[in-house]
Amino acid sequence: MEDFVLNIVATYHYLTYPVILAATFIEGETIVILCGAAARDLAINVELLALFAFAGSFLGDQLYYYIGRKYGSPLLIRWPTLGRKIDWAFRLVKDHPTLFILSFRFIYGIRNIAPFVIGISEVPRLRYFILNFIAAQIWAHSFAWGGYLLGRALEKWLGSNRWLVMLGFIAVAAMVAAFGYARQKKKLRDLEAREAAAGATERACLGEASTE
Repeated sequence: MEDFVLNIVATYHYLTYPVILAATFIEGETIVILCGAAARDLAINVELLALFAFAGSFLGDQLYYYIGRKYGSPLLIRWPTLGRKIDWAFRLVKDHPTLFILSFRFIYGIRNIAPFVIGISEVPRLRYFILNFIAAQIWAHSFAWGGYLLGRALEKWLGSNRWLVMLGFIAVAAMVAAFGYARQKKKLRDLEAREAAAGATERACLGEASTE
């Protein structure tokens, strides 16, 4: 996806900021870093990059929050296994709501689920709006300018080979994410299997009790 976005930015420069907005609405950390690193080569304004990254991130997480607030509880009733899977996030929101809202963007792999959980936890709308606004600003500027400075440093040290290093970094990050995802899926399957076995045992015990 990152290569696709960079190709669009390089070929259709006028689409740069709308693409950033759309990408960060979903997630987009890697894309913001790459566009920041490529800012000099692709004539990207880093402040505009940060502004559109902020807008996409803020609006996306506001939407996920309201989805969680309105539809989250019925979904958890329908799929209780999902609730057990994200129980740790509920505990964090309950124990440290402000810190969790300010920091979840910086924890890889939980950005999309975190606003949903916060909405279910019924954190007040105004409180979430203000903290989400602050967190999105910090996140967008950190990644946009961090990518830009990383690009300048790699250009100085590695010259034209810096993109090989960046792509290698992306490949490693993708493999780590895929490994983490596979691990979580395995844990979820194991949990479902244990629940099914426990349910079968309970039904068998009830059947034996009814025949006595």
